[in-house]
Amino acid sequence: MKDAIIVEGLGKEFARYHAKRPNTIMTAVLSGMRHLKAQSRFWALRDISFSVAPGKMLGILGQNGAGKSTLLQLIGGVGAPDEGSIKVNGRIGALLDLGVGFHPELTGRENVFVAGVVAGLTEKEVRRRFNDIVEFAELGNFIENPVRTYSSGMQMRLGFAVAVHTDPDILLVDEFLSVGDLAFQSKCLQRITEFKERGCAIILISHKANQIQEFCDEAMWLHAGRLIALGDPKEITKFYITKMRQDTDQRISSLTSKARKLGGELRINENRMGSLEVEITDVKFLPAKEINRGDSVTIEIHYESVNPIISPIFRVNISTEDGLTLFQTDWETRDQLRMLQGKGTVKLELARVDLGKGKYFVNVGVYEENWAYTYDYQWNLYSLIVNDTESEKNIFHPPSHWQLGSVEASPDKTADSDF
Repeated sequence: MKDAIIVEGLGKEFARYHAKRPNTIMTAVLSGMRHLKAQSRFWALRDISFSVAPGKMLGILGQNGAGKSTLLQLIGGVGAPDEGSIKVNGRIGALLDLGVGFHPELTGRENVFVAGVVAGLTEKEVRRRFNDIVEFAELGNFIENPVRTYSSGMQMRLGFAVAVHTDPDILLVDEFLSVGDLAFQSKCLQRITEFKERGCAIILISHKANQIQEFCDEAMWLHAGRLIALGDPKEITKFYITKMRQDTDQRISSLTSKARKLGGELRINENRMGSLEVEITDVKFLPAKEINRGDSVTIEIHYESVNPIISPIFRVNISTEDGLTLFQTDWETRDQLRMLQGKGTVKLELARVDLGKGKYFVNVGVYEENWAYTYDYQWNLYSLIVNDTESEKNIFHPPSHWQLGSVEASPDKTADSDF
């Protein structure tokens, strides 16, 4: 059986223009025809080769700007490669930019027929599948309303429903699980799995390593348009997560070193960084921020998230005033907190704090579930005071005591003397 998708030596180059490039003839004339030429060129993809067999799923990992969506667009026929070749054997169903092609003034019903015909179905086929599409999208009460009245989530649900009712041989999926709530996402995954079992070749782009591990037969890691690794999903995702974590730690470390002398005021990129999709709104110490050596303390992190966030990672570390990290722990919430949204708290309980007398900082952060980027990280803001009656000036001060072991008596030489 021949492969459904064959990509060999693929490369795609783009031009990079000046930020003030004119976008109309009039503005170009008024600007004296400046900034019209490309400033430089760059390769969005270079030397990419792989294949996908019928009934197999390839998962693609990579940070924003790695070239993932460009790759799917080229396979889907949007644009042409500048190097290499793409061979596709079968009918393509692409889940790219769900809902973007809908006409806002047409009703949901009318858009279903237009989108279905554009996807290759006849009007009769769309009519026969219409009820199933509406039921899958869960839009029965709104299908006669203009699409401009739909939320972005409703449009995406309708776009997904149309796409998965076109019986494709090849399915190109770009982050489809941002569609709807968890129940709807589960239904989408089930439908994708059904396609695979029927022999559909699938390429899935996802930031979520656990999805790649669970559903894909092979995984690809793209970085800056280059193929870093291709192979077993468990191994590839493990390498990817490790690299993301190292990069995140390195960024935080470099920023922290610039912020040592700042005061307690919260300042973006000085003692705080991140996308702020999840915000840490407060940190509290229970029972108090001033404790004695050996006491227990609970660190309570207050957060707020307007949009749903899947399985974030929380981090706490304790450092000295000059930035030396003494303790660090991470909580990957995947098994306990499937989705975070709204206001809430998480708590870290330390049974005893065995630090010497002094002032320490408790630094807190929350990250994307694969360490791909930081939602919010705050350092040198929340001070913890430790009191100690001991005079020893140790930073680390665990419970300890001296004890006299057995003593072997020295021989009494005078006892054997003969006078």
